Amino acid sequence: MLERAESLAASLDRELKKLPTLRGRMVVNLFYESSTRTLSSFELAAKRLSADTMSLRSTGSSVDKGESLKDTALTLAAYEPDVIVVRHPSIGAAHLVARLTDAHVVNAGDGKHQHPTQALLDLYAIRGALGRLEGVRVAIVGDVLHSRVARSLVQALALVGAEAVLVGPPTLVPPGLAALGCAMSHDIAAIADADVVYVLRMQRERMGEAFVPSLREYTSLYGITPARVRPGQVVMHPGPMNRGIEIDPRVADSEQALVTDQVRAGLVVRMAVLYDVLTVAPVTSPAQAVVA
Repeated sequence: MLERAESLAASLDRELKKLPTLRGRMVVNLFYESSTRTLSSFELAAKRLSADTMSLRSTGSSVDKGESLKDTALTLAAYEPDVIVVRHPSIGAAHLVARLTDAHVVNAGDGKHQHPTQALLDLYAIRGALGRLEGVRVAIVGDVLHSRVARSLVQALALVGAEAVLVGPPTLVPPGLAALGCAMSHDIAAIADADVVYVLRMQRERMGEAFVPSLREYTSLYGITPARVRPGQVVMHPGPMNRGIEIDPRVADSEQALVTDQVRAGLVVRMAVLYDVLTVAPVTSPAQAVVA
């Protein structure tokens, strides 16, 4: 998948950026959560491959009137889309849509569970910056408990021979997360040996209770500041960033930050995913799901 994204990236530098690969195909983006990067990159990826696109957000749709995900999926299935890209606050939402439709289904984030295409684009960005993946050590810092990004990234890093260490307060990096197959630390000094410092957003919208005494204390103990980043390290963030909380603006805007590289990677990787499910992946069942 990463190699395919690499080859598709060449098309972004051409004067005519559209490829005819998916002409006549329909890609539907079904987003129940707010999104800038993921939704825009999937929309643009489909258009760059000449697919027809339709984006449906929960706000302003029949979802506001109480329509269930099942009924929405069945309605979309009547249009016979080739791919449905799903983002939803509930774990397993993409799986449900895959069972209800004949479309290929791409998981664009389901609750606190998984965000597989984010993990792919992160691998792509890391490889582009460091020239390798095997043996790379990545410190994932912050609100791991509520992060689907962290769960997918830890699994993806293991697949390519890289190492992950989760860093944060005990309330946000509980012992049970060791089951993901990574190291854990509650000391910010653990990032010193990492090649990549991957900063997670404090997801206050998913915190029904106080997981830290205060954001000011969290920033003091775990915020990524210039003093905590050593030369040679690169810094990543899936966005949106809470500047001044989990990451210092001086770090976010530094040459060590790969945030814009991640955005560019998101486009080519999602082009590769759409290309793969529609031209490469064998159809082994009525519903094809790209879920991790």
